[in-house]
Amino acid sequence: MTASRSTRQRDVIARVLSDAPGPLGVSDVHARAQAELPRLGIATVYRTLRLLTEQRRIHPVLLDGETLYEAAGRGHHHHFSCTRCGRVFTLHSCPVNLPDGAVYPGGFVVEAHEVTLYGQCPKCAAGAAAGG
Repeated sequence: MTASRSTRQRDVIARVLSDAPGPLGVSDVHARAQAELPRLGIATVYRTLRLLTEQRRIHPVLLDGETLYEAAGRGHHHHFSCTRCGRVFTLHSCPVNLPDGAVYPGGFVVEAHEVTLYGQCPKCAAGAAAGG
């Protein structure tokens, strides 16, 4: 494999994650990247995700025991997981007013927090309301 092909694959996978509305699993990254790189193998996706994580261009998100990936540099945010379609969305507002350094009852000093909300995304909720 040439360096340019490797760079192209890396760039396509990084762009897939950057364009996604939320973190993606390996199979989703693979499927979306194959739209541009039809011969892209799953092993290459795994290697590229590891490399992009090491380079801190992306970071893993553990959600319900599954590792998903998203582009780095999105600032403080949380996730919404649709219980109907399985998609995960990035929420840009924080439902928790708990700044770093806050002391939680019992003497716990907060350094960071992660929140995942579960329910139905707008599309699934509209389908359920319409009887679908």
